[in-house]
Amino acid sequence: RSTRGGNYNASFEEVLLSGYAPDGGMYLPNHIPKLDLSVIKSWKGLSYIELVKKIIPLFISPEEIPSQDLEQLIDGSFEKFDDPSIVKLEYMDRVHKYVLELFHGPTGAFKDLALSIVGKLLDYFLKKSGERAIIIVGTSGDTGSAAIESVRGSEHIDIIVLYPYGRISQIQESQMITATESNVHIFGVDGTSDDLDRPIRNVLCDSQYAKEHKLASINSSNWARIMVQIVHYFYAYNALETSEVVVSVPTGACGNITSGYIAKQMGLPIKLIAAVNENDVLHNCLQTGTLKISNAVTVTSSPSMDIQVPYNMERILFYLSDENTDLVNNFMTTFYDQGEATFPQEILEKATDVLSSNSVDLPEV
Repeated sequence: RSTRGGNYNASFEEVLLSGYAPDGGMYLPNHIPKLDLSVIKSWKGLSYIELVKKIIPLFISPEEIPSQDLEQLIDGSFEKFDDPSIVKLEYMDRVHKYVLELFHGPTGAFKDLALSIVGKLLDYFLKKSGERAIIIVGTSGDTGSAAIESVRGSEHIDIIVLYPYGRISQIQESQMITATESNVHIFGVDGTSDDLDRPIRNVLCDSQYAKEHKLASINSSNWARIMVQIVHYFYAYNALETSEVVVSVPTGACGNITSGYIAKQMGLPIKLIAAVNENDVLHNCLQTGTLKISNAVTVTSSPSMDIQVPYNMERILFYLSDENTDLVNNFMTTFYDQGEATFPQEILEKATDVLSSNSVDLPEV
């Protein structure tokens, strides 16, 4: 279903091979599976891959991907990771905090974890259908290289990546432009990552055009990205000897923290902090209730967070509003048309009950 009210009875395959719902909203499952805490704790000691095999089948019907096929797909998704643990929890004595290491994938970006599986899922369905898809990706840095790595050389996928020229790290740019496979197409564009997201969103929201040309996205607008990232939070919780975990999440487009929010809705006892840099649109929103695009994007040393449009807030707003699709539609339409929109007071209070935030500038980073 869509955050804006459309009930398309879409299969997981259809959602995976799309960008946005036909009404311009974002896809979410019809129901969030609820887990008893005893079940969650029974998973303690499972490896990251074993935990993926517990959680992903909660969202994918065996009629679409038989259990054995899904397990084999998951097993093959992490072959390029440099540590057999895939994810590691390390204690930092200096600050007395734990850090969940999500950088052991082939590009060093946490997005390798989700996209390594998403790439395999795309190949699985396209191989069965004999079709070829065009994946369109907008990146502020890390999404592009991880997306390329997940599908490079695929016989069933062409990937087009747009990145804001001069606004990403040299390493990230090098990872992308040195990909020589014939199915990989890279373009540096003028403007910010938010600027290039607009035409991508427009073309993907033209459902007839997108369907005719088999267009899809594997930005975090794609539900499959959100789904896989849920696993991070279950892994962190069970790796710690505590009754409640507070997770500080570096935040740009809000994809990862949306996964954390859904994990919480599933029954995981966690608290969430949205950590942002000087591009603090989300932090200001949680302080004032108004989501407002600033006049300019500040270029920082954390370019993946240099984002003014935290578009996955639409998914969180859907749940905060008790699935009030009219409210979501009106809020997001106002935001995209006017550059700002204000939460009703009761929504802001609910948001700050489940999400806190903090902003740091470059010297603090």
